[in-house]
Amino acid sequence: MGNETTAPTNFIRQAIEQDIAAGKNDGRVVTRFPPEPNGYLHIGHAKSICLNFGIARDYDGICNLRFDDTNPHKENVEFVRSIQEDVRWLGFSWGDRVFYASDYFEQLYGFAVELIEKGLAYVCDLSAEETRTYRGTLTEPGKESPFRQRSVEENLDLFRRMRAGEFPDGAKVLRAKIDMASPNMNMRDPTLYRIRHGVVHHQTGAEWCIYPMYDFTHPISDALEGVTHSLCTLEFEDHRPLYNWVLDNINAPCHPQQIEFSRLNLQYTVMSKRKLTQLVDEGHVEGWDDPRMPTIAGMRRRGYTPASIRDFIDRIGVSKSENTVEMTLLENCVRDDLNVNALRRMAVLHPLKVVIENYPEDQVEEVEAANHPQDPSQGTRRIPFCREIYIDAEDFREEAPKKFKRLVTGGEVRLRNAYVIRCDEVIKDPQGEIVELRCSYDAATLNANPEGRKVKGVIHWVSARHGIEAEVRLYDRLFGVPSPDSAAAKEGRDYKEFLNPDSLRTLTGCVLEPTLADEEVGALYQFEREGYFSRDATVNAAARPIWNRTVTLRDSWAKIEQQGG
Repeated sequence: MGNETTAPTNFIRQAIEQDIAAGKNDGRVVTRFPPEPNGYLHIGHAKSICLNFGIARDYDGICNLRFDDTNPHKENVEFVRSIQEDVRWLGFSWGDRVFYASDYFEQLYGFAVELIEKGLAYVCDLSAEETRTYRGTLTEPGKESPFRQRSVEENLDLFRRMRAGEFPDGAKVLRAKIDMASPNMNMRDPTLYRIRHGVVHHQTGAEWCIYPMYDFTHPISDALEGVTHSLCTLEFEDHRPLYNWVLDNINAPCHPQQIEFSRLNLQYTVMSKRKLTQLVDEGHVEGWDDPRMPTIAGMRRRGYTPASIRDFIDRIGVSKSENTVEMTLLENCVRDDLNVNALRRMAVLHPLKVVIENYPEDQVEEVEAANHPQDPSQGTRRIPFCREIYIDAEDFREEAPKKFKRLVTGGEVRLRNAYVIRCDEVIKDPQGEIVELRCSYDAATLNANPEGRKVKGVIHWVSARHGIEAEVRLYDRLFGVPSPDSAAAKEGRDYKEFLNPDSLRTLTGCVLEPTLADEEVGALYQFEREGYFSRDATVNAAARPIWNRTVTLRDSWAKIEQQGG
């Protein structure tokens, strides 16, 4: 058994290979992905998904999906389902190995009783505020709880009564008896169980009124599932001594090894689930799957592909060094994937009507266009062409400098896949706004250059008679500064004040070529010269299709970032 993949090596893979070579765990590799179902997964979780499932795949092992559902106040079935959908979408499968921490509630209770019987846990009556005071500081040791010396018999009795629901929320907790003078705050008699009345758990209903803490549940769940390598982000490094203490002091079936790696921090967004929940609850975004959100669901809706996200995770690698990844890297991964795999279509986002006066009024012909100019194997399509078309208003100027290689009054331009046209007249409304162009075409220029003159510019277009009207949403970065959390702390402001007011621009009245009429939700195309776009699931009031911009053709933020934001 070995690593036969082309995935780049890292310190975790090296440790696993050493364990396999030494025959540890009988050569088995078992990992797990343990999300808490209290929100949608984000791009940081994608790193953990790819790492845990990828390692299991590459070393002929297994990876369990386990929901850390020990806090029912914030958890629900919607989040459970969304997490499962995200893992599947990224290309991974847990088979029949989906578990819940709540599956082990009875066993966890039994292990807590075992600790009490060994004199290693006690019921404490201190309030939450008193507990914080007694815990001490980073420079001063804590004080022992006055309830720390309760007898085993009294603790067993109180813990059973806690389970029976005799005490109100906050009246008592079960704590580990370790060391109140430990330099590691996590070892100063941490809480193992707390009381939670009045909640209905999405898996166990109202069966329980006491719930175990994560630091107690996590190592035991790993051991019960036979996990060999428990991969966590760096914030759990200081929790590892407690992870080991729990397993060392109970009759655990095995002792998994916890290994920590740096979490993924990404520019121009926030990764705190609490803050993402705020953005949703306060209406700053449309929901957890808003295409501006760093959630996997939001990225899927925006048009990011599983392959591009997996590529991004591979590129950033796995290390123990905390850093913030540039948004440009993620966007480039998406561009690289779509440039190869997205077919091309024409869409006019700012329509300007063009009447080709010397083209027969009732004539319609079909011109041939390549589906992917760099990949002839993708074939061609037929597009209707007629007397009236739309071009993008940005592609016309009454007067323009020589560098402007599009249409100007009296000038010529080539319509992509069609003819060369010349602008002969500009029609304006009473306010002086351009509403229509009168043009003429050169009938000899279909797939041929005009004789005796050179036409430099090429623009896209759509038939006015056959085009599909659509709404197009231009999504951009959620925040206007690279590090909203840092900017907020530095300036003493709320992070939400740095939200980008231009993160969404909605264009109505856009016109798409008719081949896009029946595309399914999630369909991905490059709109030539505009960017990459995905068909959205929602329908607007006018029942017109909605297309979301996935990413621009080029990095439009590069110059802004060079200028310091």
